[in-house]
Amino acid sequence: MISFENDYIAGAHPKILERLIETNLESLSGYGNDMYCQSACEKIKKACKCEDAQVFFATGGTQTNAVVISAMLHDYEGVVAAVTGHVSAHEAGAIEYTGHKVLTLPQHDGKIDAEELGKYLRTFYEDINHEHMVFPGMVYISHPTEYGTLYSKKELEQISQICNKYRIPLFLDGARLGYGLMSKQTDVTLPDIANLCDVFYIGGTKVGALCGEAIVFTKKNAPMHFMTIVKQHGALLAKGRLLGIQFDTLFTDNLYFEISSHAIEMAEQLKEVLKEKGCTFYLESPTNQQFIVMENCKLDELKTKLAFSFWEKADDTHTVIRLATGWSTKMEDIKQLRELL
Repeated sequence: MISFENDYIAGAHPKILERLIETNLESLSGYGNDMYCQSACEKIKKACKCEDAQVFFATGGTQTNAVVISAMLHDYEGVVAAVTGHVSAHEAGAIEYTGHKVLTLPQHDGKIDAEELGKYLRTFYEDINHEHMVFPGMVYISHPTEYGTLYSKKELEQISQICNKYRIPLFLDGARLGYGLMSKQTDVTLPDIANLCDVFYIGGTKVGALCGEAIVFTKKNAPMHFMTIVKQHGALLAKGRLLGIQFDTLFTDNLYFEISSHAIEMAEQLKEVLKEKGCTFYLESPTNQQFIVMENCKLDELKTKLAFSFWEKADDTHTVIRLATGWSTKMEDIKQLRELL
């Protein structure tokens, strides 16, 4: 079985496992109060070129989204997101479970449009009955999006300007951030994101770690007692070292960026194979997630030999599927896929 099901099909990068073994018997304080967590925080701040950043670690992406959104919103506020945004479509109502509504905008290949965002916020405040409605208290975007697409620097600047105008924070979901930053078609850097967003997170789970995400508040704007809030939501590890050691390793000698670049190179090779075999692309993705439209009968043939992700029905006889590369994808996997197709 060849697997392109997702970018976390493997455990962890060998260097992370080596560091975990090397430090296994060290006696360290818990809950992130250890030297490896502190070291990781400093390396992340340096990589972001944001010395004022406040960095926290959480167990996974859904937990991170729920914690950050609920911690930063008032009880009467909701979060604005694309209708296809992860918090809207694929988190089992985790945000609503915290008591906050997801306020959706149209999506354009997974992205929200700055002009439409501005119109939405303007219309809300022009409504004389808006005090009877859920207030838009935050804007959520993901980079890459759920469709593997990317915001340009100009697009991020426009969205950031609108958020600043209405004095609401911009939150960027970076579950796959490494793959976005290393795309050959991006003009966005990690310092750009730190500059334009009020809070974002650096995904570890999907980019080489066993688990964990690094939350970065960029303007000394972390909610008071944020660690306590993380714990309330069940996203704080007693053995915080597990996350600290992983991120300290990922941000040593550019490992995070190197393994992300490898995934992009594998995605480029994957695209060539798919084009060679005459596959129909659902959209153009410059990152590690590739979406193709296939006949249902062909998918039935492939299911026993190829692991992929169902995305959506195209019509009665065709389905959109996702093939994802990751830090662990090998050229051998690409060659086997060519032979299979």
